[in-house]
Amino acid sequence: MKHNRNKSAIVIRLLAAVLLFALSGLFMGCGGKGEPFTDKNMPYEPDTPAPEAHKGVFVSDHGTMTFSGDGKGVVINFDKELSECLGLPDGENEAEYVFMSGYLPPHGNVPVRYDVAHALLITAGQGDSSASAMIDIGEYKDGSFYTGTNCTTADRITFFIDWKDNGDKEAVDFLKQS
Repeated sequence: MKHNRNKSAIVIRLLAAVLLFALSGLFMGCGGKGEPFTDKNMPYEPDTPAPEAHKGVFVSDHGTMTFSGDGKGVVINFDKELSECLGLPDGENEAEYVFMSGYLPPHGNVPVRYDVAHALLITAGQGDSSASAMIDIGEYKDGSFYTGTNCTTADRITFFIDWKDNGDKEAVDFLKQS
């Protein structure tokens, strides 16, 4: 009878281990294949229509961004100071952009529509000669920085720039030219 109890205990432990392994795979997303948030309304405002993509020229004290209106293409023309700070080429450059969420575990930052974005990813160039910058964006009001819902609008994109890389950020507003 002692032999049957040991066998039952081993079977129960084995089943518990298999169940634990299966549940951990479920919670970890089963390998992370595919794009987790491909809907432009995700992850924030699923029941509202996405705003139209930026189109036109946005101007700041440090350059311009000219959006094509397709939701992907932008021509950046940043001055040397902003370009160096972001690690992007200075002068006029064709680029692509994606508005990104804040960090969402387990997927990290994911593409979202601009009215709920926390960051802007700009990639200039292609292949080995490309350069990318993930730029914190939002709104500067009453001496504080805000990110998230309705901080970036159809007429304003505000970069939070850490010029000296010391955590002291400054707002750089890009305003749509009429």
